[in-house]
Amino acid sequence: MSIVQRSTRRRLPAQYASVIMPLVLSLLMTFVVSAISTWKSPGFGPSFLSTWPVAWGLSWLVAFPTLLIVLPIVRRIVGLVVEPPLAGR
Repeated sequence: MSIVQRSTRRRLPAQYASVIMPLVLSLLMTFVVSAISTWKSPGFGPSFLSTWPVAWGLSWLVAFPTLLIVLPIVRRIVGLVVEPPLAGR
């Protein structure tokens, strides 16, 4: 017999998923992309650690609101291209 433990962590209600998903996505994507572009421009040296956080912050300030606007459009486009899941799967 297994005991299922309930998580004691509080979670946000499902209605916040439409904001949390683009928030997390924009944070992770801008983290990686800004690191790569900063590394390619000035290179990986002493200026990297002072330049990269500024580049990351600026790119996130653009990416997050852009995702909030564009994501519903992307979902519609994907819905036109991809078959809906079968019921019961």
